[in-house]
Amino acid sequence: MQVDLFYELAVPEHLGRSEAQVYHETLAELTLADRLGFHGAWFVEHHFMREYSHSSAPEVFLGAASQRTERLRLGHAVVVLPYQHIVRVAEKAAALDILSGGRLELGLGRGFSPKEYRLFGSDMGQSRRHLEEGLAILRRAPGGAFSHHGEIYDFEDLDILPKPVQRPHPPLWTAAVSPPSFQWAAKEGIGVLSGPFKPWFLIKQDLKSYRRAWREHHGTATVTPGQNPRFAMTIGCLCLENEREARQLAAGFAWYYQRLLDQTRPVLAQLRESYEYYHRLGFLEPLLRRGLSLSLLENMGMVVVGDPASCRRKLSRYARAGVDRLILAVGAGMVPSEVTQRSLEILAREVLPGLEHEDADAA
Repeated sequence: MQVDLFYELAVPEHLGRSEAQVYHETLAELTLADRLGFHGAWFVEHHFMREYSHSSAPEVFLGAASQRTERLRLGHAVVVLPYQHIVRVAEKAAALDILSGGRLELGLGRGFSPKEYRLFGSDMGQSRRHLEEGLAILRRAPGGAFSHHGEIYDFEDLDILPKPVQRPHPPLWTAAVSPPSFQWAAKEGIGVLSGPFKPWFLIKQDLKSYRRAWREHHGTATVTPGQNPRFAMTIGCLCLENEREARQLAAGFAWYYQRLLDQTRPVLAQLRESYEYYHRLGFLEPLLRRGLSLSLLENMGMVVVGDPASCRRKLSRYARAGVDRLILAVGAGMVPSEVTQRSLEILAREVLPGLEHEDADAA
C-alpha cells in the first residue's frame, strides 16, 4: 500500500494563519515529505469555500511543488471538467508533467456545487458527458493531431501541445462517490479516489464493487501499461509520540470535518438510495444529523489519531482490505505546521515501514 498526503489548504480564522503562511508552510511540508520517502501529495480544486479550502488554483501550486521536490508524485484531486475547456486541461497537465519530470497524477471529477456551476457557466445536467468526453480527449492528446465530434466538444485535426512525459499519459483517476461511479471507473480502466467524507463501512463496499467490476471488464490484465486497478481513500491523521497530545491537538479535526460535511451534505444525503441497507440500519444518520466529534470520526474509520503503535495498528486494516493507496490529511490544516512536520517524521520512521508488509485480503 502506497501512502500519499492530502491538502485542502485550509485557512481557519481561529488558528490565526494567513493564506500566504499556509501556502509557504505547505511547500515546506512537501519538501520534508519528499525527503522522508512519502509516495505522493494531492491537492483539491475548490472555489469560494472560505476557511475550509483555499485551493482554487492547484495546478499553480503543483507547479511550484514540482520545483521543490524530486520524487514525490504530484496529484490533482481533482480537475473539475465542467468548469474548464478540456484542451486547456490537457495543455496544463502536460506542462505539469514536464516540469515535474513525469510525476503528475491526474484526477478528474464532475463537481457538486450549484454556485460553482452557475458562475462557471456550465450545465450540471451535462456533467457526466463532460467527464466521458474529457477522458476520451485526454487519452488521445499525447499523440498526434486528432478530431473529436461530441455533444460538448467539436474540433477537427487538433494537435494539443505540449506532450506529457509519461506514456501513454499520466495516470488517470476519478473522484467516485456513488456505486455506479466506481463501476464506471473500473469499466474505463482508471483509478478511483474515495473519501474523505464517507465512512469506512461504505468505502469497503465500494472497494469490493470496483474490484469486481474491474475483473468483469478486464480480467486480471492491465488496460494499458501502468493502468492497473487503483483504489485510493483519504482519511485524516495525526500521529505523535504521545497519544494524549495527539488526541488533544486532533480535537480540531471535528471543525474540519464539520465544514466538509456542510459542503457535501447534499451529496451524502443522495447516497441514502444507493446504500439503502445501511440507511435502514441508521448508520448514515450520525453524519447527517448529529454534531461531529473526534471519537465519532474514529468509529466511522474517517480519521486515525494516536501514538505510533496505535496508528500502525489502525492504518494496517486498510492495507489488509486491499486499499492500494492511502491518502493522509496529516493534521488536516488544524494544527501548526511544526506539528504536522513532526507527525510526518514519526509516520515515516515508525509507522509506514510496518505497513509495507501487510498482505491484502481478497476483495
